[in-house]
Amino acid sequence: MEEITIVGVDLAKSVFQVHAADSGGRSVIRKRLPRTRFLTFMSQVRPCLVAMEACATAHHWARELTALGHDVRLIPPIYVKPFVKRQKNDANDAEAIVEAAMRPSMRTVPVKSPEQQALAMLFRTRELLLTQKTQLVNALRAHLAEHGVIVAGGRRSIDPFIRVLDDVTNALPHGVRKEVGAIYLDRIARTAGEIEDLERQIDEQAREHEMAQRLRTIPGVGPVTAMAVEAFAPAMESFARGRDFSAWLGLVPRQHSSGGKQRLGRTSKMGQRDIRRLLISGAMSIIHWRGRNGGKPGSWLARMLACKSRMLTAIALANKLARIIWAIMTRKDVYRDPAGTVC
Repeated sequence: MEEITIVGVDLAKSVFQVHAADSGGRSVIRKRLPRTRFLTFMSQVRPCLVAMEACATAHHWARELTALGHDVRLIPPIYVKPFVKRQKNDANDAEAIVEAAMRPSMRTVPVKSPEQQALAMLFRTRELLLTQKTQLVNALRAHLAEHGVIVAGGRRSIDPFIRVLDDVTNALPHGVRKEVGAIYLDRIARTAGEIEDLERQIDEQAREHEMAQRLRTIPGVGPVTAMAVEAFAPAMESFARGRDFSAWLGLVPRQHSSGGKQRLGRTSKMGQRDIRRLLISGAMSIIHWRGRNGGKPGSWLARMLACKSRMLTAIALANKLARIIWAIMTRKDVYRDPAGTVC
């Protein structure tokens, strides 16, 4: 058997497809393995390059394979897709992973540590609970509207719902007032309490991380955003400049250029959505508080608001905040803006 130099693995829930190739890219092994036998098989293979598509479970397997002495590379699935030949199946996917990994210019995803994944789970759980709370509030508001009782939207507190359900003059049925309505209020209150607990944990961790404290000196960057950068962003040294980090977040215009003519479109959104969403929210808060009455005369924010919409200005400001984050993390400094060039 020829020596194996690269192994492509198509991960799944129960069955993994393995495609091993030699230095010339010729197939040596094509094999389906149960999940329980995968590490046993890889321990019998001499240390080599192992490539996988970056997904939720890939980071765990990358750490396990690294412990066996293999060099692991995680490739974004969108970069593997062009190498799939005709029919889409596990065997062709594993072969395409090998083809993609052999390209010297192929981009890879850094392997996350268990601590990073635990912090990411904290953020994702908070987002899930926020979504569930919004669903409960909207459902209760819709049910009350069916009975002719309107509760104004945009309120974060459940006090208006409590007052409506306690008001005996609105002729709500007893089942709505005391039974089903009480279930909604209890679930909303419990979910809100769990969200507060998670945010308290995030704030406590932000106080313990020195870099998070540096990031919090930036306007519009709070403990949640600072810890999101710690959880989801790779090492800033992997980006040559601040614009590269901003492009990784999806905060730069989409290009459709040809023949030397530059054509820039809408924001690409081809990046890390958690950090991007938080930066845009932070930028909107800056515009809300510091951009009132058009902003400080002569500032960058005032010039943008004079000719652009608030949302477009927020995206441009989020782009600027991303570059500032890159500069602070690479230089290990704090934010200083005495001239008010940002806002």
